[in-house]
Amino acid sequence: MDALDVVWHGFRDSFLMAWEVWWALVLGFTISAIVQAWVPRERVEQLMSGSRPRSVAWATGLGAASSSCSYAAVAIAKSLFQKGAGTTPALAFQFASTNLVWELGLVLWLLIGWQFTLAEYVGGIVMIVLMTVLLRAFVNRPLEQEAREHAQRADAGHQHHPAGEQLPWRERLSSLGGWSDVAHNFRGDWQMLWKEISIGFLLAGFIAQLGNGFFEKLFITSAPAPLPAIENVIVGPIIAVLSFVCSVGNVPLAAVLWSGGISFGGVLAFLFADLIVIPILLIYRKYYGRRFAVRITVLMFVTMVIAALIVDGIFSALGLSPAGPRPTRSDIFSQVQLNYKLALNVLGLAIFAGMFWLTARRGSTDPVCGMKVDRAKALSADLDGERFYFCSEHCVHAFERGHDGRALGAAV
Repeated sequence: MDALDVVWHGFRDSFLMAWEVWWALVLGFTISAIVQAWVPRERVEQLMSGSRPRSVAWATGLGAASSSCSYAAVAIAKSLFQKGAGTTPALAFQFASTNLVWELGLVLWLLIGWQFTLAEYVGGIVMIVLMTVLLRAFVNRPLEQEAREHAQRADAGHQHHPAGEQLPWRERLSSLGGWSDVAHNFRGDWQMLWKEISIGFLLAGFIAQLGNGFFEKLFITSAPAPLPAIENVIVGPIIAVLSFVCSVGNVPLAAVLWSGGISFGGVLAFLFADLIVIPILLIYRKYYGRRFAVRITVLMFVTMVIAALIVDGIFSALGLSPAGPRPTRSDIFSQVQLNYKLALNVLGLAIFAGMFWLTARRGSTDPVCGMKVDRAKALSADLDGERFYFCSEHCVHAFERGHDGRALGAAV
């Protein structure tokens, strides 16, 4: 196979894998956008304050109902931590937001099977429990307070202006304004994640061209137990860290790794590791300081490895581990056919287009961050007779600083 064939097959397989899960991605992002638009942020902050078991439980539930974007999860967790949430609820929110969300489970089910979806959800809970138990072995209270003070001094970043939270539920369901809030959250998630998702599919499509022989050199498969299981759950997160891909973008590559020979536990450890990819590690350092960032990174790595081994063992004992031959490349990269999947993908495309059309009709682009905001509800400021709209106070202030004292109208 020459270079042009490799490039062609890589792009083709990337598209076919995206085709397999397109409708599920749109459905998952729609559900997430509804929750983000209609659940008041202040209520979330109240529920997650402190470090009590109740706060951890709420953090887990709210994380599972939020966006699957790893970067958004980290930013929200930092904001909550600044405002009094303990380290345990903040990390629980991150774990839940990246392991217990709708779209991740749907895409896993479609690409490699329901066992992986169930294991991902069970593993997310196990990681949160392990993290809660192990936290004080890695982070003492003085270090936690030092990290909170560092986070409060750090750049607040994007905390988007809440939209439509005062509307009654019936009005949210029936009004254009209520669905505009959903559409803007939907678009915002896609703007944050489209690169991650695209890179994930492209990596999977091109890595698949290497063949299974390449993966046989990475994973121990024939050594006495438990060495293969331990090696696989350690190598899985390392591959995730080096791939720079996180969130739903990890799933296509997980499918290729599973086809290539990594163990069931190794796939799970790889999927769990989207919160310790290199760009996010740098964010931890910026938000919390180096010492705290190192401690929580080691804590998360340990919980990911142990959780993957535990879930693998439970599923093996219960006979739930995937049985039968591994999926072939033709199984993973299916063809476009005239079937129910075509109808679902067309429906997904219609929903996607409708959401973006609604933001185009009612929206304006924040001149600082490029986010689309609803003109009727966004913060705004006037400059030289022109009105600008902003997603947050952060962007308003950045805009003001960028114009060096030129006449600005009051932000509203």
